[in-house]
Amino acid sequence: MRFIVTAGPTREYLDDVRFLTNASSGRMGYAIARAAAQRGHSVELVAGPVALPDPPGVRVHRVASTREMYEAAKKLFPRADCLIGAAAPADFTPVRRIKGKAKKADASLVLQLKPTVDILATLGRAKLARRGGRRQVIIAFALEVQSPLKNAVLKLRRKNADAIVLNSPAAVGALRSDATILLRGGARRDVKQATKQRLGRILVALAESLRATARDDRR
Repeated sequence: MRFIVTAGPTREYLDDVRFLTNASSGRMGYAIARAAAQRGHSVELVAGPVALPDPPGVRVHRVASTREMYEAAKKLFPRADCLIGAAAPADFTPVRRIKGKAKKADASLVLQLKPTVDILATLGRAKLARRGGRRQVIIAFALEVQSPLKNAVLKLRRKNADAIVLNSPAAVGALRSDATILLRGGARRDVKQATKQRLGRILVALAESLRATARDDRR
């Protein structure tokens, strides 16, 4: 299979030195990419700014902003069998980027933001049936606090994904964490205190299964 995996945070610059971002380390996406490569799959990793070595056997595309991550994934997507969106791209970007470095002033600074592109939702609308009638597989992630199950299911549908991994802020930077995997057909799997390496292996196996099911459904 041909995998695309997104990983890490993105940066939305306010000026040439300051930016909006989040605490994502990228370790989850890197663990998925490594697990897929170890299974013999072709893997393209689209990574935001992280401090991690390239996984062996994986082609890495480095990006900074959400728009850059989208453009890189969009270019690769038509040839992919599976997209796993483990990145945590910024949801908002400044309406106007200040040139140079904004000077500190006594007056308050009002920052206007606009939504960034929803990478998985946009690519999900373009999900293809590959040769032999096999559909592309999309696995999304949802970090939720309020009404987590309800919001994860809504994201699953909005992004036209085949599965979504629900976790909480406790997973950010943690060596082990809980996760709930929800499938489009209604099935659910709870994973307790798993390392990112173990969850990566679980998700690659799930992608393989979903891909086989998608193929068989068209026979």
